[in-house]
Amino acid sequence: MAETYCYVDSENGHHVVDPSEDALFDLIGELNDSDNTFVVIQPDEDDPVRFASVAVLDEGGYEIVRRDNTRRGHEVDTDTSIGRIANDLIMWVAGRDFPGRPRRQSSAF
Repeated sequence: MAETYCYVDSENGHHVVDPSEDALFDLIGELNDSDNTFVVIQPDEDDPVRFASVAVLDEGGYEIVRRDNTRRGHEVDTDTSIGRIANDLIMWVAGRDFPGRPRRQSSAF
């Protein structure tokens, strides 16, 4: 069985382990301003030091928050494109280290 590195939860109870960009797109697309207003993606750890969230804005669009205490990072953005948000979050997750995940190796050609 593969190790879980991160998961995403939505306010309405959806839980996805190691989400793909498509899964994030779907979860963000299901957000609304009444009973499913946010999703949170974070490492599968007891006390996560990083997370990202997407919340519906009253005036339309989404607020994206990325916090990474290991890098002292805290970013808040807004966007209206679900595709751009999902892609950005997948890239953000891919750029983080997770205990137990093999490190990426680069080769010089």
